[in-house]
Amino acid sequence: MSYEVIALLMFSSMMLMLLTGQRVFAAIGFIAVVAALALWGEGGSEMGFSAAMKLMKWYPLLTLPLFVYMGYMLSESGIADDLYKMFHVWMGPLNGGLAIGTVLLMVAVSAMNGLSVAGMAIGASIALPELLRRGYDKIMVTGVIQAGSSLGILVPPSVVLVLYGMIARQPVGQLWLAGVFPGLMMAGLFILYIVVRCWFQPQLGPALAEQERNIPFAQKLRLLRAGILPLLIFFCMTGLFLMGVTSLVESSAVGAVTATLAALIKGRLNYTVMEATLRKTLGISCMFMWIILAALCFGAVFDGLGAVKAIEGFFIGQLALGPWEVLILMQLSFLLMGTFLDDTAMLVIVAPLYVPLVDALGFNLIWYGVLYTITCQIAYMTPPFGYNLFLMRAMAPPEIGLKDIYVSIIPFVFVMMLALALVMLFPQIALWLPGQHYGY
Repeated sequence: MSYEVIALLMFSSMMLMLLTGQRVFAAIGFIAVVAALALWGEGGSEMGFSAAMKLMKWYPLLTLPLFVYMGYMLSESGIADDLYKMFHVWMGPLNGGLAIGTVLLMVAVSAMNGLSVAGMAIGASIALPELLRRGYDKIMVTGVIQAGSSLGILVPPSVVLVLYGMIARQPVGQLWLAGVFPGLMMAGLFILYIVVRCWFQPQLGPALAEQERNIPFAQKLRLLRAGILPLLIFFCMTGLFLMGVTSLVESSAVGAVTATLAALIKGRLNYTVMEATLRKTLGISCMFMWIILAALCFGAVFDGLGAVKAIEGFFIGQLALGPWEVLILMQLSFLLMGTFLDDTAMLVIVAPLYVPLVDALGFNLIWYGVLYTITCQIAYMTPPFGYNLFLMRAMAPPEIGLKDIYVSIIPFVFVMMLALALVMLFPQIALWLPGQHYGY
């Protein structure tokens, strides 16, 4: 049996196991271990050990639990809730204003967290009940929250871009800066869609009632203070890193400490908040560790088979495809896998295969990291099995059914595809800011 057939058999077996509902790390790790033992006998048993040691020596991996802790601390302590109240008062008088405020909240949460799961939890628990209570169309607002929460994996400090940087051996600082303008552009496109839709159909997003809008201007200004702490946290974490004062791991530690101090200053740091934050941080961090460990083992077997060179030869040699055609095929494969995998699993499974190919085709790996992340955002929300769809179903109230969730996301998927096309056609949207800062 040729190595190409073995690689294809491994990949198809893994996909089959994932479709049966097995845990991602279990499916990937099991196929990797079985393949290693079948190919190299007892020597193959060292691959799992080697992958574990490589994981333990990945110093930048320390950033993951710290970023996750920071996001959950801000969520559990109610600082994100304060932000929503601010947006609620300032944006409420517009048709669709609360939906616009929800998108802005998601941008703020993304800048403090780096994960889409936390944004979804905050949007579903804080924003969704308020929007429904004020007569907003349930289908539109469900789509707003799902689309807005996806910004967490693009706007810095994106955890997904940290992982991509580790696997692709690219500077995380450049990747973070590359995600800024595409993330803000996508948020702007979401807001534009809401404005236009509510202009023609104001019943979908009614403005706040007169009595709720009748708030003294001085009180409105006081509400702006809710944005001061998040801005300080973002500056201490990302700003110091970009200025070269702190390293990546140090900046994540600074973010975790400042988030805890913010909760303390607000008088909300208690045993319940700390326990919930630590419990959720431990759960998410362990999930990441197991997936990466399994993927490293899988990647080692694939690399040992020469699968990377085989794929490169297949696309460029046998199919005679051009660089852009290969790139589009890769993006389509991400969309397909995203219907049943999360972004981390997709990254650790195919990045060791795709990143060398992208580099060989002459594309910028920083730019490709942004393309990958946007494609993950789209895949997250693509029916029938998009990861975010089921997260939303688990968190939404009973009156929002799975059909509503499927229908709600359709216009936002088209908006995100437009954003993806713009970044592909105009790479400087992603590359201008890191180019200015790092001088290349």
